[in-house]
Amino acid sequence: MTAPDACAEERRIADERCALADRLSEAAQAAADRHREAQRTYDDHVGRSERAAAVADPRAVRASKEAAWTEFRRTNAEALSREAVEGAARDWLQEIDRINRTTVEAELETTRERETAASTLVDLERLGISADAARINAESAGAACIAAREALAACEEAEVARQSGQARAEAEEAGGIARPRLYGGVDLPGTRALEDEPTERVSTDHEPAILKLLRGDREAMDRLVTALAGADPTDRRRWQLALGGLVDAILARAIEATALEFPADNPFWATFSREQSRDIATALASFGYRFDGLGGFVDGRIPSQRDLSLAVGYAAFDPMRIRGWPSEAESAALYRGVEVSAGEFLSAAAGGLTLGEMVALLRDRAESLTDLWNAWGRIRPLLLQP
Repeated sequence: MTAPDACAEERRIADERCALADRLSEAAQAAADRHREAQRTYDDHVGRSERAAAVADPRAVRASKEAAWTEFRRTNAEALSREAVEGAARDWLQEIDRINRTTVEAELETTRERETAASTLVDLERLGISADAARINAESAGAACIAAREALAACEEAEVARQSGQARAEAEEAGGIARPRLYGGVDLPGTRALEDEPTERVSTDHEPAILKLLRGDREAMDRLVTALAGADPTDRRRWQLALGGLVDAILARAIEATALEFPADNPFWATFSREQSRDIATALASFGYRFDGLGGFVDGRIPSQRDLSLAVGYAAFDPMRIRGWPSEAESAALYRGVEVSAGEFLSAAAGGLTLGEMVALLRDRAESLTDLWNAWGRIRPLLLQP
């Protein structure tokens, strides 16, 4: 007989609210697409009316006719026969007729496009209001989905703790449960006291699994996948891809936040403190010279000495104090040996690994990790355990 699901109600609510959030998100995207299309149509009509108005502008028409008259006078002066003089006059009259017809057509097009743009503007404003309403509804539904998933995760964690027979200390903390964190806080089931433990064993046995994943520890990944999927090859592949996506998303956000460690043996970085180096990296990224996470620059874009000087000034460090600037080759290797402090970044930004913290941390990258969030109550304790 199948054991009753203690979190069935929370799961049902989460499924319903998240399904509604998905539908409203799709509706909001469709409304935004319609609004953008209407905006492009409006802009197209406005652009056509402006171009036509420029053609019909009296100053432009006068300039065209003066140019035609100047060309006639030149051709007439160079004419050596009566036929050439008449040909020059005929060409001039034809050009004047063309200018007049073009002007009339441009005036008509200006009027027509302006009227069309005015009628399109009404639809554009209506679609803009609809898009805003759809976006607000989608955001509200998304917040409700996250709240429901958090409730489900809390229920599943409590159920895991109950079934394992491990007592978890609970304390009032802003009206909620005190949650374990990456460093310090409440102990999770299975943790041991660290007193009198050798440093080597503390780092290997007691370090949370998520930190090992962020360092690329394959054994930690295999243990987590086994805990989630057992021996089923299909499930193992699914969870390995999901956990790998989580790691990639955290690393990407850490790089965006310039949570980096710089090599002490690099002459350039050694000049600055860690915070100054991070400020310089932030400035370089704002100039388009971004760290690729692999020791180089994204797209191979290498900063010049001027770019480095501006970045150093951004870090409140006087560029005049730099005695030797990196050469072009040294600038290309500026990020060689630089490492991503993903664990430090994660601990500071989402140390409890709660669902709300993770979604806020990963931003739009969280949208592709639905499988993880749906099972976060099972996954979070595994990530926090040694």
